[in-house]
Amino acid sequence: MTTFQFRAVTSDGKARSGSYTAASEKLVAIELRRQGLTPTYIGLEKPSGFELKLPEFGGKKRRDVLFFTQELATLLSSSVPVDRALSIVSELTERQEFRSVVLDILRMLKGGKSLADSIATHPSYFSELYINMVRAGEASGSLATVFQRLSHFERNRDELRGYIISSMMYPLLLGLTGLGAIVVLMYFVVPRFATIFEGGRMQIPLPTLIMLRTSEFLQAWGWLLGIVVAAALVSFLSYIGTKDGRWWWDDFRLRIPLLGDALRKAETARFARAMSTLVSNTVPLVQSLQIAGGTLANLRMARSLETVAQGVKRGEGISVPLRRSGQFPPLASHLLSVGEETGKLDEMFTRMADIYEADTRDAVKRFTSLFEPLLILTMGIIVGALILSMLLAITSINEVAI
Repeated sequence: MTTFQFRAVTSDGKARSGSYTAASEKLVAIELRRQGLTPTYIGLEKPSGFELKLPEFGGKKRRDVLFFTQELATLLSSSVPVDRALSIVSELTERQEFRSVVLDILRMLKGGKSLADSIATHPSYFSELYINMVRAGEASGSLATVFQRLSHFERNRDELRGYIISSMMYPLLLGLTGLGAIVVLMYFVVPRFATIFEGGRMQIPLPTLIMLRTSEFLQAWGWLLGIVVAAALVSFLSYIGTKDGRWWWDDFRLRIPLLGDALRKAETARFARAMSTLVSNTVPLVQSLQIAGGTLANLRMARSLETVAQGVKRGEGISVPLRRSGQFPPLASHLLSVGEETGKLDEMFTRMADIYEADTRDAVKRFTSLFEPLLILTMGIIVGALILSMLLAITSINEVAI
């Protein structure tokens, strides 16, 4: 007899997991079905003991959703039935966790639920925008077109986010390297250098004296300084986790020179891409604004869309309330004004998204092109000051010897 691990779903879509002892995996599957469970995974039990599990961030889920959307778009465009397409996607999915999600969606679809309602049971993977787009596609009978648009939307959003992260990674690594070099100098090099002056009566140059006293302070109270910095960081993160703190932080970030401009344009591009996807699929404008607001990371800009939606309800259109909100670049409202006049609002949102995605890349490039030299200069000045202090001390020793 062997102990197998299993994961399964109940008839109402709830996940179940555990272990079962049987002679084979087939017998485990038969027993699970007898209990009214649909098995999604059956395998050998993992050995007990310590297991290092690295933390997972949102990247894997985004890649899973992008893969899911692209494959469904391809299959549905080839006139493959939805249930068959989901079955094929589940076979192609490499990650077991997401395969369970796809199989659960397929199970609920075969149970009589709509595809949108089936997807909505997994909100950690699929956003409100995604669910509403699928629902609109089912109502209009254009699921293939919807998944093509969603695929384009997810791919553009992932590429823009990846560009911003990769652009900021080099300055971050540069700063950490410089900070590490300073810590090594102050903790290991300077204390050994200080032994030269122990018991001596020579006058130590002022820059060297400042360096030695700073090193002594860090060695004696560095642990306390680390605790204070960690406590301040935890307090700051806790504060911006509150409603008032998040509001202040999002407003402050938009006011940072160069970086604030890049963030505002990135949010505008995200808003425009979401609106383009929704409006082109005939989702009502007010509902589209509500859904698009949920895709924005900046709370202040997201909240401004509530007043824009109220203006739309009053018959003011979208360009005038958007300009009045003061949170989006002026060009955005002018583009939408032209879209309203020509009756091609969906095309104008697409154009607007393309413009601000390109502008975001340029803004990030401008920020990093200024920030990187400034960071290198700052680190160079600090390290250079330390080395200069040592050279002054060595020079003074040589003068005394002469």
